[in-house]
Amino acid sequence: MEKHAISVLPGCPFRVTLIAFTLLMIVVIRPHTPPDLVEEVIREISLLGYTPNPIRGECQTVVAAIGDETTHASLESLNALAQVERVIRVQKRYKLASRQSHPETTVIDAGGVKIGGADFVLMAGPCSVESEEQLMVSARAVKAAGATVLRGGAYKPRTSPYEFQGLGPEGLRMLAAARAETGLRIITEVLGEHDVDLVAGTADILQIGARNAQNFRLLVACARSGKPVLLKRGMSMRIEEWLLAAEYLLAHGNPNVILCERGIRTFEDYTRNTLDLAAVAIAKQETHLPVIVDPSQGCGRADLVKVLCRGAAAVGADGLIIEVHPNPAEALSDGQQQLDPEAFATLVGELRPFVQAAGRSL
Repeated sequence: MEKHAISVLPGCPFRVTLIAFTLLMIVVIRPHTPPDLVEEVIREISLLGYTPNPIRGECQTVVAAIGDETTHASLESLNALAQVERVIRVQKRYKLASRQSHPETTVIDAGGVKIGGADFVLMAGPCSVESEEQLMVSARAVKAAGATVLRGGAYKPRTSPYEFQGLGPEGLRMLAAARAETGLRIITEVLGEHDVDLVAGTADILQIGARNAQNFRLLVACARSGKPVLLKRGMSMRIEEWLLAAEYLLAHGNPNVILCERGIRTFEDYTRNTLDLAAVAIAKQETHLPVIVDPSQGCGRADLVKVLCRGAAAVGADGLIIEVHPNPAEALSDGQQQLDPEAFATLVGELRPFVQAAGRSL
């Protein structure tokens, strides 16, 4: 495999080394296409930098094209030719994330917490960091129940500009204090590329939220931080788009990528989102990356979180990220989907048999 130093984003100063993968695509030419038009397709494949290998049948020709998509244009442009029936990609677009290129399951070390290995990881804490007391009560409670990572938003992406936006740097200071007292690792969201260094100074894991899952400059900046990155699936993202977003992180030199299924937007309005547990199983099958499930955002209802956690464990998730608040009724954000500490402790106790049945420990 060759390596190329390229600038992936126009105007982006970051230059990275990407591995050049051999790509196989099949170009299917329509039946009974005249030979001169078949040759036109073969010439176009060569001009695009690929090696054409025509397979001629009695009434139809297909061409196997071999090349490197990182340095050449995609052959999907050939669909514009009238004599081309379709172009089929044989290998995955998400090359670094795919098990084809990395058969071994990746285990990520986030400050001593192993994600993707034998242990089922619990990340828990309030949706938003609201005060020192609220955060410390939450941190002590989730640790006592078995969590090893404290979640809490210092910066909050809210639908309305009039809703609580987080405490910013003061929230980061509180998270650092909670880690110092409890030993819990910290995961918190970063909203913009210019905030990455500040947030990475506190967080053990950077979270890229659903609204930013295709903010490519933010993906690049988070990759360059060197910190593990949890990438939430965008609320309208297809699975391939989610995995290609992860590919941005991997392609820019950060192997410590954690996928997070947090529900997608569908026609159903009985729940806030529709938690797609099939996507968890697919991501585990298609990629080598750890997969975490967020049942709180996934349904937006505290009464459903427990059963969704069981489902997540059953389909092979590597852990959960759950919202826990000392008094959900008084929460400044998303109180309806947060558990109180007692409910979280009960959930963990009832979850253990499901985790063990899936071959994990909790």
